[in-house]
Amino acid sequence: MPLGTQDPTPTRRPIHHRERWAALALLVPAMVGFVVFWILPSFRSVWYSLTDFNLLNEPGFIGLDNYRELVNDDVARNSLLVTFQFVFFSVVLGTLLSLVTAAMMQRLRLKTWVRSLLLLPWLVPNVAIALIWAWLLDGQLGYLNHLLTAVGLPGVSFYNASQAMPIIIAIGIWSGLGYTALLFFAGMTQVPTEMYEAGSIDGATETRMFFSITLPLIRPVIALVVVMSAIGSFQVFDLVLIGYGGNPIPAVRTIFFYIYQTSFGFFRMGYGSAMALVLAVILGALTAIQMRAMRANRSDLS
Repeated sequence: MPLGTQDPTPTRRPIHHRERWAALALLVPAMVGFVVFWILPSFRSVWYSLTDFNLLNEPGFIGLDNYRELVNDDVARNSLLVTFQFVFFSVVLGTLLSLVTAAMMQRLRLKTWVRSLLLLPWLVPNVAIALIWAWLLDGQLGYLNHLLTAVGLPGVSFYNASQAMPIIIAIGIWSGLGYTALLFFAGMTQVPTEMYEAGSIDGATETRMFFSITLPLIRPVIALVVVMSAIGSFQVFDLVLIGYGGNPIPAVRTIFFYIYQTSFGFFRMGYGSAMALVLAVILGALTAIQMRAMRANRSDLS
């Protein structure tokens, strides 16, 4: 090595060493929170699901009795069917409307403030959304019902068995439409414009380019939105609790609300833990199936 020069290797090692320690220091708080608030409660829930714990006694081991009861629980079965109904229509209709909205934002070149307005409902807490819509649809004082009556249309009600689920689905889609549409819009902006120009030269219509170019290239984004929407829809709780004052009709009693009611209303923590674990297994299986079916890790853009 020539005189007057230094070997850069000794100076690099301490820098990389410090970077590793800095990364570890930044990760530790998040990992501690994850372990304390997720991992440990999960293991404790597994134990409670095998006991008769009800907040008034020491947990007593009863094996799989809670799971056997769950198999024969008609209310839990109906709540799960109601939840699947809500998830299916919320995900399908919400994804389609979000794709259409994102395509309009891409083609019309809407200004930033217009896109920001679409995000406002998603920023409002779910409790506030439930309260606002409960007031708007109130049978006596609801402004929306008075407006429908004024134009000669029948009013709507949370407590009408045939209207309750469509109302909850519509509110859920409305509250998350802006967020999912912006996710799709972000994915669409990554599609090279040369592909659209080539399609236009070949005589392809806007509809043909949307299905042949846009959708295949944003497949990972679609998979992300579908999985997130499905998980969020399974956890619907605030709309049911606030909209019905804690006493929903069977047509909208979701499994998440039934778990809450069983655990904190009837104080059957063991049985509620068993239902929560079964729901977690269902969510994990559905997520794996969705990710594999949609080839979420592959995009034609590559």
